[in-house]
Amino acid sequence: TDFDSKKKRKVAEIYQALNSDPIDVATLRRMAISEGGLLTDEIRCKVWPKLLSVNTDDLPPLPAGKELREDNKDYQQVLLDVRRSLRRFPPGMPDDQREGLQEELIDIILHVLKRNPQLHYYQGYHDIVVTFLLVVGDRLATALVEKLSTHHLRDFMDPTMDNTKHILNYLMPIIDQVNPEVHDFMQSAEVGTIFALSWLITWFGHVLSDFRHVVRLYDFFLACHPLMPIYFAAVIVLYREQEVLDCECDMASVHHLLSQIPQDLPYETLISRAGDLFVQFPPSELAREAAQQQAERTAASTFKDFELASVQQRPDTVLRQRFRERLRGEERTKSILTKPRTNRFVKLAVMGLTVALGAAALAVVKSALEWAPKFELQIFP
Repeated sequence: TDFDSKKKRKVAEIYQALNSDPIDVATLRRMAISEGGLLTDEIRCKVWPKLLSVNTDDLPPLPAGKELREDNKDYQQVLLDVRRSLRRFPPGMPDDQREGLQEELIDIILHVLKRNPQLHYYQGYHDIVVTFLLVVGDRLATALVEKLSTHHLRDFMDPTMDNTKHILNYLMPIIDQVNPEVHDFMQSAEVGTIFALSWLITWFGHVLSDFRHVVRLYDFFLACHPLMPIYFAAVIVLYREQEVLDCECDMASVHHLLSQIPQDLPYETLISRAGDLFVQFPPSELAREAAQQQAERTAASTFKDFELASVQQRPDTVLRQRFRERLRGEERTKSILTKPRTNRFVKLAVMGLTVALGAAALAVVKSALEWAPKFELQIFP
């Protein structure tokens, strides 16, 4: 069938990118984003480390679990969360196999926390770790989760929720750009953004019951900017526009509606839309509305360095690029500060512009990785 031949072509293209020298990370990112994602767990084991710049030839041995548990302040909480994580394992998995995996899950989490004392455990973290464990096994999962925790998830692992709240603050400006009516309705209902908290901090792992959908989203998020999950959250809300507007306009009703995530979402369409919105309204353009005073402190602001490192460039090109970006950033700051806001009632016909996502994927990877330019603080009231 047509689908099978498309799939075969994609598999061939992925292996070609993996086997080229140096590895073609840009193509791997594009494959992870485009329709169907990385297709199989076997491919994910090879591609996920490349997307995160993790060297699989040099994985540290795992420490013995016993010594990790003895004096770990997070052990009790991790244990409780992992015990409650039954539904994250495939239905029908034998109990002893699942219990073995749960032990491995505890060890991975404690290992990463022990090696990175600056990271603080949060409830929901285990939902991300278990996804990696089930796809790539414990040793590789440990390395990937450690890299992820010091980069993409860094903001959720602060001692306070400030940076997490800050990322949630991007949700409403994105919705506002696309559908002012939904935005204003949600503002009137005073629903806030807490309904999307568990989506964001577990990369949707906690709220989607079908594991295939979860790993498909992980392909997408691993290939993109750390803020992509919040764009995806916005796209889910926008997709439910009619249900939202038909709801009673009060906090309890709207919160209840939005926090129950439908399981039959058209994932490929929504991934494509999230990519579109990211390209059209990159974080730097939404930053002022999200009151981005702490751009410097959030992990998303270091993504540029991370992304450059993963392309294995020579340091001098990185520095030259930095300098050019700084000049461009200063120009951009000037233009953003003087640009009048577009009429927000012109409902944007943006959805599905690049359903094929080829173009958007490239743009997401190349241009839109800019993080907010450093605004002077007095801009903010």
